[in-house]
Amino acid sequence: MRMLTENLLWKLFSLAVAFGFWWALAGETEVATSVPASVQYRNVPPELELNTDDIQRLFLKVRGPAARLSTASLSQTMLVLDLENATQPGEQTFTIGPKNLRLPPGVSLVRVVPPQVRVRLERRAFKDVPVEVRFAGPPPHGYRVVKQQVQPSRLRLVGPESRLEQVGPVQTDPIDLSSKLANAEFRVPVFLPDPQVRFDEPDPVVTVRVTLEKIP
Repeated sequence: MRMLTENLLWKLFSLAVAFGFWWALAGETEVATSVPASVQYRNVPPELELNTDDIQRLFLKVRGPAARLSTASLSQTMLVLDLENATQPGEQTFTIGPKNLRLPPGVSLVRVVPPQVRVRLERRAFKDVPVEVRFAGPPPHGYRVVKQQVQPSRLRLVGPESRLEQVGPVQTDPIDLSSKLANAEFRVPVFLPDPQVRFDEPDPVVTVRVTLEKIP
């Protein structure tokens, strides 16, 4: 009996606090909301490439306690597609459900749009393409460009085989010659418009040397 009555006030206070927490969680209103989710691919075979730019995001309708459906809680929501069993080029369809969705604890899935994702895999290919120089405008009045050199003049690309077949020359950012009256050298980035194709080297930058002369 003494063990039950010793520090009785503290024990009652702790019990009240625990009950309050339980009531706050159990009695919280359950709501539903829609949230965008990004798509993450795992275990993509090293010799294959994804050619799937038509589905980068999807939308989920979820239900749960209001506190669990805040923007911060749902910011890490994503669809995880495991391609470990994909060994050959081709298409693979995934039906989306709780097993491949990463949701916060206490949040349940009501509906997903689209309900399925089809992934297309192709063989990885490489291609060397020329670099084209772009100028923001003409040189100063009375001058002309007589020579331009790019180093390196070609860059290697990597990506799905069918996408590489459609890629032509890549272009530099525009170079401004308006204040140049003599030979000039620029280090400029190069842009690749196809999101499924990438440079073999990260952050490609080329050196452009331009020779100007005064028009006689």
